[in-house]
Amino acid sequence: MLRDELAAAAQWVADYLNELPAGPVARPMPAKQRARLREGRLDRQAGDLGRVLDFVRDEIAPFPTGNGHPAFFAWVNSPPAPAGVIAELLAGTVNATCGMGENALMDLERGTVRMLAGLAGLPDGTGGVLTSGGSMANLLALATARTWFLTLRGSGDGPAYDRDHARLTLYYSARAHMSVAKAASCIGLPTHRLRPIAADAHDRLDPAALRAAVAADLDAGLLPFCTVSTLGTTATGAVDPLEPVTQLCRKVGMWHHADGAWGGLGAAVPALAPLYRGVGDLDSMTVDPHKTLSVPVGCGALLLPDPEHLHTAFAHQASYLAAAEPDALPWLSHATIELTRPGTRAMALWATLQHLGRDGVTGLIEHYLGLADQLRDRISAEPRLELLAGGPWPVACFRIAEPDVGDPDALHTRVARRVQDGGRAYLATVAVRGRTVLRACLCNYRTTTDDLDLLVREVLHAADADTDRRSPAAGPGAGSGSGSGSPTSR
Repeated sequence: MLRDELAAAAQWVADYLNELPAGPVARPMPAKQRARLREGRLDRQAGDLGRVLDFVRDEIAPFPTGNGHPAFFAWVNSPPAPAGVIAELLAGTVNATCGMGENALMDLERGTVRMLAGLAGLPDGTGGVLTSGGSMANLLALATARTWFLTLRGSGDGPAYDRDHARLTLYYSARAHMSVAKAASCIGLPTHRLRPIAADAHDRLDPAALRAAVAADLDAGLLPFCTVSTLGTTATGAVDPLEPVTQLCRKVGMWHHADGAWGGLGAAVPALAPLYRGVGDLDSMTVDPHKTLSVPVGCGALLLPDPEHLHTAFAHQASYLAAAEPDALPWLSHATIELTRPGTRAMALWATLQHLGRDGVTGLIEHYLGLADQLRDRISAEPRLELLAGGPWPVACFRIAEPDVGDPDALHTRVARRVQDGGRAYLATVAVRGRTVLRACLCNYRTTTDDLDLLVREVLHAADADTDRRSPAAGPGAGSGSGSGSPTSR
């Protein structure tokens, strides 16, 4: 019975991934189906094992986010690598926790962390821990930085902790991911002690503005404890300058963390490597393999050249959690918040890296960079579009270059929605320098130049349809629907 169901599931997975590009990128879910899924009804009698596949095929798979499709450009959400899909099934079968007890998957996690560190350009001996994603990695990083800073000051506990914690200040680019501010809130830093630092004309953190903010806070009696650089900003793909930030951190005694959820592996790519000078001097780095490497969703990482800082921040003892082996390494639960941790992260990451190899990782990123260059060229060559920002990481931010459109922010929101509803391509909007514009990023290994051409056509078609809808001469039915008559169907 189990063998039959596994065989049927494997066949469905292979067919689903193979046929996915021919279908719509995404489709709206009927309200009744949403309500049915949210109802959470549990039958009294046991169900048939075969119903699991039927349920996924009929109720879940037809309504994805869309990130598996090669014409999905909205967010940094990659399709699953086949090696990762297989590995997650195998790791789930073994079902060992990577938090406690010595087992092969926990050692495999230690090894895959070292692989990531090598790709990221971090020094030998770097350790860390796999996480659910970049948000959790950033949270762990800030908590670790706080413990390190207060311990150095001798204020790790008691009244001194209360006194100094109330003066901690955090610095990050105004273009940083929102998870940085959320992580700061989670460790008890109020908004008035967060310092979003101005970016330069290329959306990179401005070191001069950072120095000025730190100096002002020191003069005010506050305690600058950490600066977060961003390697690949979500909106425009910018890379903050590392060396001047590290120099300032060393001068005033701050921790330097880099959020490289998207762009943490840039040092492995020759075209990007010059932007990563000084990466080996970081105190910690976030990397999201489920972004750049297409490991199935739920695999991030926090990397530290000195992993003992994690143990200082998170190791807690209990009589029922004692290593039996006298020479055992610290359990990975001592390096994170979680005790029970899935082995699927390590197995899926290991399988994906082994399938790619070091050259394959570099080639995959270069594939995305090349597609982004071609997309920007297409946008720049189209008189009705204007390229506003993008790079060095693979993203393009652009607008409809038409003078009389009323509210341009509302126009771009409508155009993005019309493209999404059409089902042939999918992109999103983002705020760039105070304006709502269209944003397309490249993170699907199946995307081709044909998909780039399709995206540009769909955007122009959506803009035309919006103009027709708003035209006074249009009839009562003008603009209805979502572009279903487009000649650009796949």
